[in-house]
Amino acid sequence: MDTKSLELKIQNRKALVGIMGMGYVGLPLVRTFGSVGFPVLGFDIDPSKVKMLNAGKSYIKHIPDSMISALAKKKQFRATANFKELSKPDAIIICVPTPLSKTRDPDMSYIESTSAAIAASLRPGQLVVLESTTYPGTTRDLVKPILEKGSKLRAGKDFFLAFSPEREDPGRKDYSTETIPKVVGGYDAGSLRVATALYSAAIAKVVPVANCEVAEAAKIVENVYRCVNIAMVNELKMLFDKMGIDVWDVINAAKTKPFGFSAFYPGPGLGGHCIPIDPFYLTWKARQYGETTRFIELAGEINTRMPEYVINRLAIALNERKKPVAGSRILVLGLAYKKDVDDLRESPSIELIHLLRERGAKVDYNDPHIPKTHKGREHDLGMTSVKLTPQNLKRYDAVLISTDHSAYDYGMIVKNAKLVIDTRNATAGVRTGREKIVKA
Repeated sequence: MDTKSLELKIQNRKALVGIMGMGYVGLPLVRTFGSVGFPVLGFDIDPSKVKMLNAGKSYIKHIPDSMISALAKKKQFRATANFKELSKPDAIIICVPTPLSKTRDPDMSYIESTSAAIAASLRPGQLVVLESTTYPGTTRDLVKPILEKGSKLRAGKDFFLAFSPEREDPGRKDYSTETIPKVVGGYDAGSLRVATALYSAAIAKVVPVANCEVAEAAKIVENVYRCVNIAMVNELKMLFDKMGIDVWDVINAAKTKPFGFSAFYPGPGLGGHCIPIDPFYLTWKARQYGETTRFIELAGEINTRMPEYVINRLAIALNERKKPVAGSRILVLGLAYKKDVDDLRESPSIELIHLLRERGAKVDYNDPHIPKTHKGREHDLGMTSVKLTPQNLKRYDAVLISTDHSAYDYGMIVKNAKLVIDTRNATAGVRTGREKIVKA
């Protein structure tokens, strides 16, 4: 199979880039490839998303409408739900979810169905790249057989195949898709060559690695590192609380050391599409080799219990004020999983609301980035954000800060709230009313 013709198309920005999944990974890729002149075809199973995108509208906060509409006007971008068009792109990038089942086993159904859809239209000379975070071996042992069986073509002979892990971090200001180094592993030398050429045309630095498995494992290691370290500071938070020590003060002191220490911060639980999920893909894979991943399992146990710890701290604080949780009015501040984004995936705020409801509390939320909740894979809160005013704050028995959005006026919140449960150290700069603040 000749790599030169596809490389030449990439070099001349004539290669049509197809992106499967128009979400928090897929849309930034549309922007990245479109901004350097590539024509892009976006695929999604949700007709409402396709309709919005083709109307020049974005449903992700950090991807502006203007970017979508500008690409559409130049005829550089179009979205479709018709997977029969998958024969058109020269390169197809898969950006679909990889959730866990209730038993913490990998749910590969999205990758499997997407691979089958590609296989039905796969033609010689196309490049297929998987970006979804997964366990080492997925590209070679799962995606490749599905593509080959459905198309009667062979990877490395008739089409190119690679893995390049997404490294999106919604809301981040210092790095973007274009500037985050891109790890790429190919099924064979030719696949690595064309995949590297594709990403090098749009991304500042590309890091080729030995094979797909190295690239797959690298992403898992990145997220295991964060998962384990966050679990450590969460555990220390619970210990130091009993000792009367503020863990945030401890971390701020420790991070003054210029070497040998990286600061991680506690919270009400893990959120997002990576850290709560990806390490357990490796745990699942390890069992196939007769190995156990004890650090990952322990970190998962600690991080999973954090929402319960927060609610217990809230219950104790209410009890000290002669109030039970049952019947109390609680306002949860921040529904997104991290500050200044509109991303609800795996947000600990959702679990906090469920736990409060189970204990009989009357719960509302405010989030300037999420005016209404939407139905997720495993939850449907059916809630609307309430206004954050001094009058409204006074109506609640407790305000629980779950996400520390920059838009919040924490001085105003503390001044008007009866009780503030702060899980993010968001009130560190507030000087008046500190007797009402409880760290959790």
